[in-house]
Amino acid sequence: MLKKVVTIGPESTGKSSLCEQLAKHYNTSWCPEYAREYLTIHGMQYTYEDLLTIANGQVELEEKYIQWAKSNGQSANTHTGDLHSPLFIDTDMYVMKVWCEFVFGTCHQFILDQIATRKYDLYLLCDIDLPWTRDQLREYPEPGPRQRLYAIYKDIMQNQSTPWVEINGNYQQRIQKAINVVDDLVKQ
Repeated sequence: MLKKVVTIGPESTGKSSLCEQLAKHYNTSWCPEYAREYLTIHGMQYTYEDLLTIANGQVELEEKYIQWAKSNGQSANTHTGDLHSPLFIDTDMYVMKVWCEFVFGTCHQFILDQIATRKYDLYLLCDIDLPWTRDQLREYPEPGPRQRLYAIYKDIMQNQSTPWVEINGNYQQRIQKAINVVDDLVKQ
């Protein structure tokens, strides 16, 4: 059965980089964040309705990667013998929920329904201990909003049932911590 590992957390916490590194380590694939593609094309003047479009796009993209992984059996993982490598997913509907509520004070029912029905095997919560990196698509460089957002994500993780691990430290510490916990997951 395909194991799905999601990276979540505030912007500029290394989610995409971590997914990419993990996919390379396990010789597998990762599903990128649809919002980056959407905002690159449509710009940063997004509306509440745009977030619903982004959420739908994320679900569709994730489904494509899940189907591809299942049909290709993912690559055999050399680190765990004959077990298959997991699919790494950069963000999920919890990220969309936080984004909607933080910016607009409410959340689309579609996002809440997806949270209730989509199942994952592990969350990697990326801490804000990395320096914020400027990017045309990032909005919150100040420590205050970053800390508030991280607290929201941590509260979500503590109040849901999927196993999760905080990923912090420098880049090498982060990847090693993630590898350790993913190795445990694929051995199950």
